[in-house]
Amino acid sequence: MRALILLPLIAGIAGCSSLPADPSRADRAMAEALAGRSAGAPQRCIDRSTVSGPQIVDDHTLIYTQSGRRVWVNTLASACPSLRTDSVLVVRAFGTQMCENDQFQARQPGELIGGAICRLSTFTPYDKPRREKERATPAG
Repeated sequence: MRALILLPLIAGIAGCSSLPADPSRADRAMAEALAGRSAGAPQRCIDRSTVSGPQIVDDHTLIYTQSGRRVWVNTLASACPSLRTDSVLVVRAFGTQMCENDQFQARQPGELIGGAICRLSTFTPYDKPRREKERATPAG
């Protein structure tokens, strides 16, 4: 009976190890997400209801998308060892915003117990420039 209990435990522990991130894949993902965008001033918080994501780039970079024109990049202060591209994040946020220092756990699909507790950092907005037509105000 003990063996039956230990096998799933051992299998779960073995599944926690991850391969090193492919830097070229992470670089490509960042380049694609930020193409044609300019960085703005970092913000402490973003409104959870206006963003989708995250896109997990690597063990220390998350990208949230806001209405196609803006993306928010969160570069964690330190690497989150359980963060992988297929992770599901469980964020401990209070209210309607995600903020710097909010904690989260990365869980793999089918996993009941999350990995290490990690913290969000500041959110840097990257915006597409407005087209000339959008800048013009109608004559009134």
